[in-house]
Amino acid sequence: MLTRDELKENVLAILAEDFEFHEPKLDDNLRDVHGFDSIDAIELLAKLEKMLGLSLDRAEKEAAMEIRTINDILDYLDKIQSGRAA
Repeated sequence: MLTRDELKENVLAILAEDFEFHEPKLDDNLRDVHGFDSIDAIELLAKLEKMLGLSLDRAEKEAAMEIRTINDILDYLDKIQSGRAA
C-alpha cells in the first residue's frame, strides 16, 4: 500500500508527463484550470489502475466521477487502498 505522499508524487508525475500539467496545485479544479475532460479522466483511471497494480470495479470507477481536484484523486486512492486492504 502506498502512502499519501507516494500517491501524490506518482499522481503529479502522471499529470505532468501524460497530461502536460505545469505546477498544478492540489486544489485546482482539473476541468476549469487544466482543461481536463471525460476522455482524460478515463485515461487517468487506466494509469491509476496500472500504478496501483489492480483493476477498478464498476462502483470504484463510478465513484471517480466525483473527482474534481488532485486532492480528490488522493482521497479516492486512499479509500480504494483501504477498502482493498480490509
